[in-house]
Amino acid sequence: MGWGRTGVVVVGVVLALGGCGARQVGGAGGGRTPSAVGEVVCPGETAAPVATAASTGAAVPPTDHYAENHGFMVPFPLHGQQRCDGLADVAKVKAVLEPIRARGDFDPASAQSALSTLGFTSVRTYQNGPTGVGFVIDAAPLCVDGDMNRAETHAYAFGGYPDHPGCEQPSGGH
Repeated sequence: MGWGRTGVVVVGVVLALGGCGARQVGGAGGGRTPSAVGEVVCPGETAAPVATAASTGAAVPPTDHYAENHGFMVPFPLHGQQRCDGLADVAKVKAVLEPIRARGDFDPASAQSALSTLGFTSVRTYQNGPTGVGFVIDAAPLCVDGDMNRAETHAYAFGGYPDHPGCEQPSGGH
């Protein structure tokens, strides 16, 4: 049995999904080109991460309408040297916030001041409950998002969002 109707429908769905708010990866949009050869081993790692469809930027069709309509809220993963730079920034962020967290200082101004010492020029901090502070760092083309609370500091580096400039997670749907 050849392609027939099923093949045409599959191709049509792939093309339709690719057009809904699509933005070209890489090029003038910020250089977010997935690694075709695989990931590099970053300082401090013992082996390169295993590439998955999600980490390589391979098209994976959404499994439901919510995922399809909110895919623009899923951040771009980092690859190659940008991933290493992101991991280094995450380590610096955690190191500078740990003394503040350890002494129980959950004032966004304290976190803002500490993060600013790292040389980031675009840092937003906010209260995240009575004993937590969240932050977003826009160090284009890298973004670092996270929070700290009584137990620990979380930080995650990524490459921005589709259909949206900057590092703040977009809201809404389409």
